[in-house]
Amino acid sequence: MKFYILGFLLFTSQVFFAQIEFETSVSKNTLGVNQRFRVQFSVNKQGADNFSPPSFSNFKVVGGPSSSVNQSWINGKASFSQSYIYILEPRSEGEFTIEPATIEYEGETVKSNTVKITVSKAVEIPKDPNNPEYIAQQNIHLVAEVSNLSPYVGEGIYVVYKLFVSENISVNDWRVTESPQYNGFWNQDIEVSEINVQKGKYNGEDYRYIVLKKAVLIPQRAGELIIEPMTMDFSVGIPTGRGDFFGNMITRNISYSTASAIRNIKVKALPETGKPIDFTGAVGEFDFKVIADKNQLKANDAAQITVEVSGRGNLKLFEIPKITTPTELEVFTPEHKEEVSTALNGLRGSVSDIYTVVPQYKGKYKIPEISFSYFNTAEKKYKTIQVDAIIMEVLEGKDLPSTVDSTKTIKQKVVANNNNFRFIDLDTEFKPIKEPEFLHSTTFYLLLLLPFLAIPIAIFIGKKRAERAGDIFGNKIRLADRLAKKYLSQAKKQLGKKEAFYIALEKALHNFLKAKLQIETSDISKEKISEILKNKGVDESTIKDFIDVLNDCDFARYTPTTNVMMEQEFEKAKEVITKIDKHL
Repeated sequence: MKFYILGFLLFTSQVFFAQIEFETSVSKNTLGVNQRFRVQFSVNKQGADNFSPPSFSNFKVVGGPSSSVNQSWINGKASFSQSYIYILEPRSEGEFTIEPATIEYEGETVKSNTVKITVSKAVEIPKDPNNPEYIAQQNIHLVAEVSNLSPYVGEGIYVVYKLFVSENISVNDWRVTESPQYNGFWNQDIEVSEINVQKGKYNGEDYRYIVLKKAVLIPQRAGELIIEPMTMDFSVGIPTGRGDFFGNMITRNISYSTASAIRNIKVKALPETGKPIDFTGAVGEFDFKVIADKNQLKANDAAQITVEVSGRGNLKLFEIPKITTPTELEVFTPEHKEEVSTALNGLRGSVSDIYTVVPQYKGKYKIPEISFSYFNTAEKKYKTIQVDAIIMEVLEGKDLPSTVDSTKTIKQKVVANNNNFRFIDLDTEFKPIKEPEFLHSTTFYLLLLLPFLAIPIAIFIGKKRAERAGDIFGNKIRLADRLAKKYLSQAKKQLGKKEAFYIALEKALHNFLKAKLQIETSDISKEKISEILKNKGVDESTIKDFIDVLNDCDFARYTPTTNVMMEQEFEKAKEVITKIDKHL
């Protein structure tokens, strides 16, 4: 009996004093930047929950989390283990530390140990035909096809991203982890409405492929530009070479990541030889016309003159020629219209400015001929289209006043001469002989009462200043509001200076939101800004206008911009701030 009691006490004490163990382990501590490894967090106590992994800031999670539980009873001894497993891929070379994970057990938070990982440069992966990674690498290819690797500045090209998959494996799922960057290009995506599997060739072999993404690119500067790669993660089914009971091939699913190759684009500068004086950056094939909706009208009637450029090319990236009108015709700010569609062969459609003209006097008026110049990429030379002058005849109205009216008296300045009488002086310097006494005067009593009036006023002002100084939150809002006004006025001063204007305009918009929402909007995305404004009750059209102005500030620095476009952008920013202010 004593023996059994002693054994029982030893067993219970061993269980009681057993400590929880939470451990981090890795499959390898040294690897190449192109390799992957497994990290496992294991806890030996049942009942531990609320597991929280570290941030993995220097690594990309390509698999996991997955969990496993192992429980056994051997020779009267119980054991328990629960594991959380991740597959990681390093983002760069260097020495990194995997920080501890945390888990809760009996109301306490337990941390695992740290692990150091050394990442070297890329290593050559052995060509093992049985290695699932090697099999996926040989059978999946992400390709970026570019229509023209040597365009001119302003000439549109397109890029199509295709995913080629051989018949030997299957792709169960995919996602884009890094979208391509088009630095130095004006770009616009073309919507891929349907994913259709097609058959094609890759390196001379039969493959299935799908089109993932299309984009039109227009280079904005000469030199070598780079199309950054697009990176994707896949869940790939690799055949194991074994079949199931029914004879179907058994596959093994693995996580695989690949990227398209970097594409180098050598952009040619437009030739200086033969460049017209009125050339504003139009590149493509265009037509140009100037049309008046009426050539005969009455005084104070309105006519519309349309200046239109149509065709194929960089339609959104150049300035339309402006008309010159006589001073007797009142001309309003033109209405700008764009009817442009985007396809793989570039931008196609028309852009136009519509002027409203109102004559004041009857007569005939000539709007001089104007020209439009562009660079034709097919013929590799400049072309100029000249349109004829427009004659507007005003049939009824007041006569045009003559330059000299004989009925009016011509006034001349009188010049003083010592030999003649001086003209009558209307101003005097006379002073009264008897000065009024200051004592008992109105001024005397006002000055006497002034200190008594100043004391309560000073106390009132002092209290208000103290309240204002103590209102830290209000002071921050007022400061941000003043900054918004400051930057908006700064943007107005910078009209005509493209980069300085758009920087000041963007700062004004962010500081306005900072004043109204009490958050740093410069640190968050446009999608988050849209969500916040929508929650505040701002209508979607106003939010869209606000985001459009922010987007214009981003890409307008790299595109040709006119003073008229900057003035329109400034007025649009003022209008959208006014609209948002009504809701906030």
